Amino acid sequence: MAELTESGVVDAVGKELFIGGKWVPSSTGRTFAVEDPATGRVLCEVADAAPEDGKAALDAAVAAQADWAKTAPRERSEILRRAYELLNARVDELALLMTLEMGKPLAEAKGEVAYAAEFFRWFSEEAVRIDGGYQVAPNGAGRFLVTKQPVGPCLLITPWNFPMAMGGRKIGPAIAAGCTMVIKPAEQTPLSMLALAAILTEAGLPAGVLNVVTTSDPGGVMEPMIKDGRARKLSFTGSTAVGRKLLEQCADKVLRTSMELGGNAPFLVFDDADLDAAVEGAMQAKMRNIGEACTAANRFYVQRGVADEFARRLTERMSALPLGRGTEPGVVVGPLIDSDAVNKVTELVADATSRGAKVLTGGATVDGPGNFYQATVLTDVPRDARMASEEIFGPVAPISVFDDEDEAVAAANDTEYGLVSYVYTNDLKRALRVSESLEAGMIGLNQGIVSNPAAPFGGVKQSGLGREGGTVGIDEFLETKYIAVSL
Repeated sequence: MAELTESGVVDAVGKELFIGGKWVPSSTGRTFAVEDPATGRVLCEVADAAPEDGKAALDAAVAAQADWAKTAPRERSEILRRAYELLNARVDELALLMTLEMGKPLAEAKGEVAYAAEFFRWFSEEAVRIDGGYQVAPNGAGRFLVTKQPVGPCLLITPWNFPMAMGGRKIGPAIAAGCTMVIKPAEQTPLSMLALAAILTEAGLPAGVLNVVTTSDPGGVMEPMIKDGRARKLSFTGSTAVGRKLLEQCADKVLRTSMELGGNAPFLVFDDADLDAAVEGAMQAKMRNIGEACTAANRFYVQRGVADEFARRLTERMSALPLGRGTEPGVVVGPLIDSDAVNKVTELVADATSRGAKVLTGGATVDGPGNFYQATVLTDVPRDARMASEEIFGPVAPISVFDDEDEAVAAANDTEYGLVSYVYTNDLKRALRVSESLEAGMIGLNQGIVSNPAAPFGGVKQSGLGREGGTVGIDEFLETKYIAVSL
């Protein structure tokens, strides 16, 4: 394989809108810049879709829906399988592209490409297992036939923090179910999705099934499509605030929705926990994706008997993490996505320290170009600090102390969010009690990573609606139809 270069992987990606199987410019001719968050350098310009481009993309999806829905499940399965193989074959170039536009270290980017590919493999297997039912009516006079059909054209909105994996998580089940789609990637990281569109086309996906619109005006482009009436589902991953607005828009046409929204994950460490495992899990739950993940541990609650030792070990690990551009060998802490993200982390740390929190390591930005913030550990973080209720979305681990199980559970549940919680204990009874008491859609029990394509991903409360992945993930893209048969 030819040596990869930064300019080479960027140049290889289509920069236009992908509509009806063709690369087309924006109807206005406008473009917007994609920047490297580690340097501030402009990587390239991509097409800036206007509302009429969104309509054209929806037109293409609607036109392709009937034929795509009739496609044999095995054919849909094979397309996904080929896409899985292509992603794995091109992991190096796709990872470099992702690192350039998003900032995460290359090792993590490679992991994300593999993770995205797994969604295609998983749903390639689910495509041929869509089932129904046959039942005798209770009075014996008839029969009930139950079948499942694709919900129809879908609108998909993905975030910048996992630009390829979140695409795979949504596109995989939509293809498997027989749905066409329009997908809008985040404006900060459109290149990974554009590359993914090309790969799916190479894998045999027919024109019009997947349409990609990149835009610097997501609200202006998406709202008309949501209110058009022809799309039948919206799947969104992003902030709770934006999710609420989208739900309001979907109500007008009663669109089916699935939403993976914000998180405020508590990380509970009890006195009886294996501290080595707890610290390792903390590093995974906190520092995966530079802390820019909705599943990131946001609040560390540690029982008093082990609090000092846990803080010492975590500080030792965090202070040793190499920081730099994600393309550099050995780097673990890359840049945050933009200056707004740095400013928010800075504000949250300043707020916590003004209320009495102590900085054990980090706690500052980094001089020079790029959106860097040091890996940080805080102790004595009060419950009224802003970071106790707001997502940090950065490499900051705030530690608070608790005395008993009830106090820990109450603190963990004291949030409007409920995506994931982490629990470290070697007491089986406590593990079950606490896991059942925590108000979260997912629990990491003695492990710091919960995401898996084969498991249902999603939250409760204001962390979202529906589930992605697992055996239930495809159901979000299917309608159940009941046929009454008279004998």
